[in-house]
This record gives sequence, structure tokens and C-alpha cells, in this order.
Amino acid sequence: MSSPPAGRPDHTARAIRSRDHRDRLQLEFVRTARKYWSAFAAADTTGQKLTYGRMLIGALALGRVLARRTPGENAVGTLLPASVWSAVTNIALYMAGRMPVNLNFTIGADALTAAIEQAGIKTILTSRKFLEKAGLEERPGMVFLEELRLELTSADKAAAIVLARLTPMPLIRRWFSGPASTTSPLATIIFSSGSTGVPKGVMLTHNNILSNVDSLAQLFHMGPSDVFLGVLPLFHSFGFTGTFWFPLLMGAGVAYHPNPMDAKTVGELVETYKATMLISTPTFCNAYLRRCTKEQFASLKYAIVGAEKLRRQVADEFREKYGIDLLEGYGMTEMAPVVAVNHPDFTDERGRHIGNRPGSVGHPIPGISAKVVDQETGEDLGIDCAGLLLVQGPSMMVGYLDQPQRTAEAMRNGWYATGDIARIDAEGFIFITDRLSRFSKIGGEMVPHVRVEDAINAILGDSVSIVTGVPDAAKGERLVAFYARPEIAPEQLWDALCASDLPRLWLPRRDNLVPLEAIPTLGTGKADLRRIKQMAIEHSGPEVA
Repeated sequence: MSSPPAGRPDHTARAIRSRDHRDRLQLEFVRTARKYWSAFAAADTTGQKLTYGRMLIGALALGRVLARRTPGENAVGTLLPASVWSAVTNIALYMAGRMPVNLNFTIGADALTAAIEQAGIKTILTSRKFLEKAGLEERPGMVFLEELRLELTSADKAAAIVLARLTPMPLIRRWFSGPASTTSPLATIIFSSGSTGVPKGVMLTHNNILSNVDSLAQLFHMGPSDVFLGVLPLFHSFGFTGTFWFPLLMGAGVAYHPNPMDAKTVGELVETYKATMLISTPTFCNAYLRRCTKEQFASLKYAIVGAEKLRRQVADEFREKYGIDLLEGYGMTEMAPVVAVNHPDFTDERGRHIGNRPGSVGHPIPGISAKVVDQETGEDLGIDCAGLLLVQGPSMMVGYLDQPQRTAEAMRNGWYATGDIARIDAEGFIFITDRLSRFSKIGGEMVPHVRVEDAINAILGDSVSIVTGVPDAAKGERLVAFYARPEIAPEQLWDALCASDLPRLWLPRRDNLVPLEAIPTLGTGKADLRRIKQMAIEHSGPEVA
């Protein structure tokens, strides 16, 4: 279903700001910084706080140093938490004519090495203090920002001031646009979390990121009076677009903190900077419910969540405590990343329009088309029919780095195959029902993991569960379910599941109901499916390895 039904505002028909091949993220930032020179731009919990003017001067000065330090290099890695320095370093790399690749430091040493090798990275910008705090080992090619700052000369600082304040924009465009021969230059490579396999490098252009920002700006009108809470790392696509480029291209501020589960500090940060936009995950928001007061979150206008299914109980409790809705959204790195999002209802000359439908992930954002097709034949399905979700739009990736076969598998005649099973209702709201990769074939029947998780969560209430499959000699696969309520005995949960309406074939065995203190997660807040699979294999014994 790629066109809006009658009665729904045609968001896709709205004009998206025209861009040509010369536009770059760094040029848009220069324009924003000059316009809001003295306005608050970014702060973090280390005490750093910058106006737009200071941020632009700092990025230009650091960019001169980085250009000298990385001659002939294209991709330069960063290994930094969500912070002011992470944002400045990314902008500085663009000013130096380099492409930043924000490396995921939570995926393990082997996967990190694979990402570095795939991207051809020689230099990694990081911080000694961060490495020590994160327990990461020093690697060849690392350059430390604490030491790099000492290389800034008086000439660098003076040139940065002149460039930032006095140089005409045509010259800025000429000097800082990057290679003129490249009509669709890469803005970054974002590596997948590796939750279901080896990380893939998703290649995104400047236009991919800019078009996603433009679309979000049409739904959420953010400006100098707004402040984003930046708790997602820049190696996460929602962090890179949503809490880095989106606020800094809108003239809004952003307050960073590297640990999204540190609810006490998050609450204090929101209160201190009067944050109005929260972009997070349901798991993180559930933690905030326990520690953050109503007064601390009183300034929030929007709270958007994604990366995992929003449970109704969390949504209801958040609304009751803080007086605003958790707006569930949906996306993936391959779409830079936002595909759909719920937003507050609005009224125009045509009447009142519903923008938020609980249980859905919202309408496609402006410029994005979505349709549901038969998994086997590719035939378009009708309203409210579940099938494979395909999406397309200007934010769609170039492809996977050095993996043309995987790129070809993901693309279907100009559409990206999400791997998600979804339905689209008569008003255009998208409902995600499962992932193709999160099924187990048991006794010839496809069993959806999410349905089993929903049943367990309904029994346990506030808990989180995760289901995976392991090989079984008799039935092909069998399910192992982990759940974060260790005080509940597996026998008790088993009895309740037997009394539910789940088909008997779908039930994990009693000895495959495994209580944990907490479900393993990645730094992005998603369940660590690779680790969970390995835990299930270890639990089930060597016969399934």
C-alpha cells in the first residue's frame, strides 16, 4: 500500500526541500551555526557546553589538524561515546574531507576488527579516558583526542574564526564540499549491531541522511527553543541521524550522556537542560519510569521509541506518570534510519487527523512509500493482510560495503525488503507482526518467536522475555525462552503457558524456560540475539551445537 487512503493527509506529497549533488551535511551545519551563532548547541555530563558558534569554530580548527594527520585517507574511525566531543569530531572529519565511521565498541573485539578492516580504516580517533572507562584495549592506529588538541596552533584557531565568521558561503561550499567528481558521496558507513550475524557495513550518502532529517522536520517542528536528549551512541543509526544531525541542522540543542540506562543521570540531564525531545527505546524508558520523577520530565514534548516492540503496559505507565505518549516508530540502518513513526494528532482546515495509533509504528514519514507483499510471489497484498514489508524512498542506502550479493538480496526492483512481517490498515498505519528471521520451523510449522514472547510477557507482566530456536533431531527445531523474572519458577510459568491459548506445538519445554536477572542487550538497547542464541545452545547441551 504505497499511497494514502481517503481521509488521511498525504504526507508523501508534501514538498521535501530540494537538494543537489553539491549539498553536504557539513555545509548545512555551517548555515545553521551562522544563523544561530550564540544559541546553545550541545552539552554533556562531562561539563562540556558549546554554542553553535564555538562548535563551528572548534570543528573547523580540529578539521585542519585532522587533515594533516590523515593524508590520503578516506574513512576515519571514531571510537567515542555519545558526547560533545563525539559530535565535534564527526563534523571536523567532514571539514577535513574525510568520512567518519563511528565504530560500535559493544560488539566484541572480533566484530570490531572486521568492521575496521572492511572500511579500510587506518586511523581511529578515541580518548584514553574513554578506553580506560570502557575496558577497551588500545589498537594500532589509535589517535587520542587529549593529545590531538595539543597540536592545535594559533594559525589553526585564527583560520577557523575567519572561516566560521567571515568567509562567504560560496567559498565555504567550494572548499568544504568534498570531491567534486563524486555526485553521490558517502556520508558514513554504519555497521549493523551484529545481533543476528556478522556486522554488515551500510553505506549511506549525504542525501540519505539529509532527506531523513527533512522528513522528520515536517512532523516534529524543532528549533532553537528545543533540546534533544542524546543517549543513543553515534554508531547507532538513530543516534547518528536522530540525536546528532537532526537537532544540529534544526538549530536545536542536544544534551548528551553515554549511558542510556543511567536513569538517575538522565532524569537530571532532562531537568537541567529542559529537554523537549527524547529518542530512546522501550527498555530504556522502562528504566526511566522507575527512577525519573514527573518534575524532571515535565519539559518533554515528544518521546519517540523504537528498536523493539513497545509493550502496552510501559506505554500506559509512561503516559500516566509523565502526561505524554510514547510515540512508537520504526526504521532500520538501511533507511538512514526512520521509515515510520507515530506523531501527535493534529487539526487543519480539513479537520482532525489521527497521527498516533497505539500498537502500530505509525504512518510512513514524508517521502517514504511502504507496501506489503507475498513472501514467495512478491504479489501486492491488500489492506490488513500480513506479508513481507517493502519500503523505498530517498533515504534508502547505496548498499552493503563490498557485499554485492547481500545488497542484491535486500533490494527488490528498487524496494528494500525489510525482513519484517507487517500489515497496513485502511488509514495507512503500519503494524509489525514479526521478523522472518525470528521464526522456528517445528514439526513443519513456522512458529513466530514474538507470539510466544507476547504470551510469556502477558503472564509475567512487567518482565521482558526473549525466545530463540535451537536444532532438534526429532522436530527440526525447539524453542528456548529466557525471561527476566528469576523469582518465578519455570514450573510456574510452564503451567500458565499451558493454560494460555498458544498451540501446544509452540510451547517451549519446561526445562527450556530459563530465568535470568536481565536479558542480554547491545549498547543500542536491542536484545543481543547472537548472545542469546549462544546461551540457548549452551543451555541445551552439545547435541545442538
